[in-house]
Amino acid sequence: MPPIPDAIRDDFTILRAQRVETQTPLMYLMLLATTPTAAWVGAAHVHWGVRFGMPALLALLCALGLLENAQSRRRRMSLRRARILVAKTNHVSGWVGSMCSAWCVVNWLASPPENHANFAMILTMGSLATAYCLSSIRAAAILNLAVGVLPITVLMLSSGRVGEMAAASSLILATAILIRFILQGHAMLVDLLQLQAQTRDLAHTDPLTGLANRRALDDQIAQFLRPSTRARPFMLALLDLDGFKLVNDRYGHAFGDKLLCSVAARLSEAIGARGLVVRQGGDEFAILIPPHSPLITAPLADQLLIALVRPHMIDGHPITVGASVGVALWPADGADTDALFDFADKALYQAKAEAREAATPANDAAAA
Repeated sequence: MPPIPDAIRDDFTILRAQRVETQTPLMYLMLLATTPTAAWVGAAHVHWGVRFGMPALLALLCALGLLENAQSRRRRMSLRRARILVAKTNHVSGWVGSMCSAWCVVNWLASPPENHANFAMILTMGSLATAYCLSSIRAAAILNLAVGVLPITVLMLSSGRVGEMAAASSLILATAILIRFILQGHAMLVDLLQLQAQTRDLAHTDPLTGLANRRALDDQIAQFLRPSTRARPFMLALLDLDGFKLVNDRYGHAFGDKLLCSVAARLSEAIGARGLVVRQGGDEFAILIPPHSPLITAPLADQLLIALVRPHMIDGHPITVGASVGVALWPADGADTDALFDFADKALYQAKAEAREAATPANDAAAA
């Protein structure tokens, strides 16, 4: 049983918690329906606490489980609640399965051979149905099968009676098929979540540079802007290349695409894991610096421009492109996404204007 990939571990936990929460009412109702029959067919010579007490305790647990499930399903399934639900299901199903198995073994040993089939039927059907309902939580389902089916199977195989031994063989086969079904279902869930993750990554990735795209940027900013008592400032920088159109017109679009990939690599190297580098489209990039990043207090624009100073070697040609950067800090420069982008965009065009003004006297001096 291979481990769950880290990229989908949280999604997998939530999904299987949602599934088991949906399926457990059926399991509780099924077990609740078998408790009167279990008490009725119990061996006459066993202690009343075993014959009637265990079925009554099981009925109480099922009733409480139905009530808790009805209340729980009204709440949103968070990752924390999913983890608690999965862990609780693993523990509770194991203890309940052990109690039912102990009831069956005690009654089997205290009853004549002609009544053995009653206990075997009640336990095995309950264990198989319970494992099916818990199939989304692999460990809980297999544990339930082990503690529920294994003891009664051993008793049937060691009884020396052909009918019971044949029934035990059929039970082993049915259990093996169900375990295979559980493992296949587990693998299908993993494949489904990996496919969803890949689709989500494609939807949030720029196909040319491999950077995040504008949708990913908007989603990340939306997370930062969620109401929270611990909200902290974050930074948005917009970067626009200077002279890229000239390169594109001279060398062609394929050459320009390679230049954009080289710029993207430089920006990613400069920012690393301390922020999010985004290609918005064309020769426009954005950099999002989260609240916890050490770059939040750094001169970000200078660092980005320094990263692009060295010429880019594209197909043997050294290409130099400049850039203009506009930076906005939340909440000082904008309280929402639109205001933040508007401030950074104005700062970007201000930087472009200043660069043109600085270049004009230099050109005039050269002409003179």
